[in-house]
Amino acid sequence: MGHGGEPRRAQAHDGELGAAVARAQKGDEAAFAAAYRLVQPGLLAYVRGLVGDDAEDVTSDAWLEIARDLGRFKGDGAGFRGWTATIARHRALDHLRRQRVRPRPSALEQDVLELPGPQSTHDQAMEAMSTEQALALVGGLPRDQAEAVLLRVVVGLDGPAAARVLGKRPGAVRTAAYRGLKRLAKQLGVESVTDEAPRTLGEST
Repeated sequence: MGHGGEPRRAQAHDGELGAAVARAQKGDEAAFAAAYRLVQPGLLAYVRGLVGDDAEDVTSDAWLEIARDLGRFKGDGAGFRGWTATIARHRALDHLRRQRVRPRPSALEQDVLELPGPQSTHDQAMEAMSTEQALALVGGLPRDQAEAVLLRVVVGLDGPAAARVLGKRPGAVRTAAYRGLKRLAKQLGVESVTDEAPRTLGEST
């Protein structure tokens, strides 16, 4: 399964990402390609969690909008990840409305699902899962919990950024992510889950 630290890896690249975005806004195509490489894996995983097999097409549409509106973006690397996630989410929901189906958590690709392993019970539970278990268990979470887990764990957003993407209060997103991870941990038989406080998914990382 995962090797841990996906949000940390994403955040570790935020400086590089911010610099690439700044250059891309000045017309540097290579810099835009670099920003794409840093953001795309987590973004694709998030969209796949919403639309399933149509994720690549939806994410491609999102990147067209990202490229078109890049000059309007203001912020750093972390802000860019949140901004792209918001655009991708809107494209995913538009796609689902066209299909007249409700958004649903669905399978995540093996090559992009790497969940973190700090020291909390929930993270240990995620580390213990095989890819097959992850596909089944994350896909079985209620939508709000699944989406919160995807944004926090796969995209690597902090609580406030995930809340902005979802249009919810940070506390609500933190609670949804906590409950989702708690449910996964319980299904995996990890002990002492109820002793963990929601602060393990705090609003800042």
